[in-house]
Amino acid sequence: LAELFKILGDPTRLKIVELLLENEMCVNHIAETMGMGQSAISHQLRVLRQARLVTYRKDGKTAYYSLNDDHVECLVRMGMEHVAHQ
Repeated sequence: LAELFKILGDPTRLKIVELLLENEMCVNHIAETMGMGQSAISHQLRVLRQARLVTYRKDGKTAYYSLNDDHVECLVRMGMEHVAHQ
């Protein structure tokens, strides 16, 4: 559990997860939205994938990322509500 929170404690990874709360997205769109390079986003997505927080599907050469399951969404939304409540 500590490792999970450590991974989500990174601002870039948390922003990626927040973006994926709404829609699946490809690396290029995430990078463009965040104003970062594709390689930096790909690295962070790899960390999130290894932690089983995100998954992806291929459509041709493009990979579309989404949250792995409802538990991830619930965890992030609850954290956001907690912070907003303070």
